[in-house]
Amino acid sequence: MSKPVHPPALLVIDDEVQIRRLLRVTLESEGYRVREAETAQLGLAEAAQQPPDGIILDLGLPDMDGTMVIKRLREWSGIPVLILSVRDSEEDKIAALDAGADDYLTKPFGGRELLARVRAILRRAQPANEPAVVRMGDIEIDQAARVVRREGREVRLTAKEYGLLRILVQYRGKVVTHRQILRELWGPNAEDSTHYLRVHMTHLRQKLEADPHVPRFLRTDSGIGYRLVVE
Repeated sequence: MSKPVHPPALLVIDDEVQIRRLLRVTLESEGYRVREAETAQLGLAEAAQQPPDGIILDLGLPDMDGTMVIKRLREWSGIPVLILSVRDSEEDKIAALDAGADDYLTKPFGGRELLARVRAILRRAQPANEPAVVRMGDIEIDQAARVVRREGREVRLTAKEYGLLRILVQYRGKVVTHRQILRELWGPNAEDSTHYLRVHMTHLRQKLEADPHVPRFLRTDSGIGYRLVVE
């Protein structure tokens, strides 16, 4: 079976360049896309600007404790987080998990165990009852492969356009507020930037709707948000 067109993206937040290099080699050998940040602030900014599928986080960062990073992240995102730290006390593990981490692995670590834990947190991030493929009219959204097709042909979406569509698919049939979408796609400081959202929705409709001006699936609830209608 061929690998997904869009393999999962992982963000590594660790100030040790040797660890980042080791993680990149290990993860990319399994097909993951890897981005790096050496400080907490850079990591949070990267996660907000281009949300990854998962985060591997060190607790001992130079500018902010990793536990605080998790708390900040959990204010606006449910991105799965694997802690990778030299701290091995029960208290540190409990504090990180209580703050919102999904799993905890101590350094030094084995590559096979790391990959198994990454696979596990990414699986848990998908609801068990979430279908791999969602269809609406002539549109097919393959969530496993992160591919969208219309009339059988792949539709090229930007990362933000796909992220917007993915949120609406997750809550299909329900209104998702502007603020919630902005928070998930751009982070908590972008909640008032509705003009960005309107631009991306316009582009998404142009690519997916037969008549973008009278959308069949990507509906607007005026002054509130957007709703995906699956007929």
